[in-house]
Amino acid sequence: MILLNEDTRCLVQGITGKQGSFHTEQMLQYNTNIVAGVTPGKGGQQFQNVPIFDSIEAAKEETDVNASIIFVPAPFAKDAAFESIKHLDLVVIITEHIPVHDSMQIMAYGKNKDVTVIGPNTPGIISPKVGKMGIMPTHIFSEGNVGVISRSGTLTYEVASQLTREGIGQSTCIGIGGDPVIGTNYSTILQKFEDDPETEKIVMIGEIGGNAEEKAAEYINENISKPVVSYIAGITAPPGKRMGHAGAIIEGNSGTAESKMKALKKAGVSVAKKPSDIVELIKTI
Repeated sequence: MILLNEDTRCLVQGITGKQGSFHTEQMLQYNTNIVAGVTPGKGGQQFQNVPIFDSIEAAKEETDVNASIIFVPAPFAKDAAFESIKHLDLVVIITEHIPVHDSMQIMAYGKNKDVTVIGPNTPGIISPKVGKMGIMPTHIFSEGNVGVISRSGTLTYEVASQLTREGIGQSTCIGIGGDPVIGTNYSTILQKFEDDPETEKIVMIGEIGGNAEEKAAEYINENISKPVVSYIAGITAPPGKRMGHAGAIIEGNSGTAESKMKALKKAGVSVAKKPSDIVELIKTI
């Protein structure tokens, strides 16, 4: 498993909000190690026996927290992200609709501080052995040796569900986020899976728009020895039309499903024509 492991001690920013409280309860039920919550003005209170602090700084004085998951509304997400990047090692930003210029500043600060930022607009991370930092439905995941990385939350669920039904478990599943500006790209996660002794095979789910998958194909060709299966969503999308995610826009000849699939096949990746093909490809590689 990667990123979320036995050493992860998580803090929830926005723990008392509607989304934050609902998903904190779900994460706790999945045995995630949540040691603190942060909501300014609510310090000293508790949620499900989790102590709440006014700031991450205050939480760090009282707990050994090293990771954060952010449920703060978009207008305040940048400040929340900056605070967590300043103090912690791993930051997962669930929030969607964060302005692009805010995201650019968040990622620049994260890079400067050498902090892993996942998202924004991500379903999060789940390592079935230890817990989840995210909003994914836990019953479709199972413990195993296939690492899953995706730009699409919905397709992450679909693929994990199909794998689980066939008795194929997952080491870690990560949604990197569907926005044009995200913290951690395919290549970084691929390398972590490559280095992870518990991951034996990798599923990479992409979609039209941008060149992230083409870059990942280059990286796989040069650096990844473990077998990779990929699927690209949006094969029938017309050029210039946005499909779901803000990052899923085709411009000219770049970013098409065909160009991505071609690059991946050239790198030795097994490319599925439809999501339901992924399980069979995983079985054969």
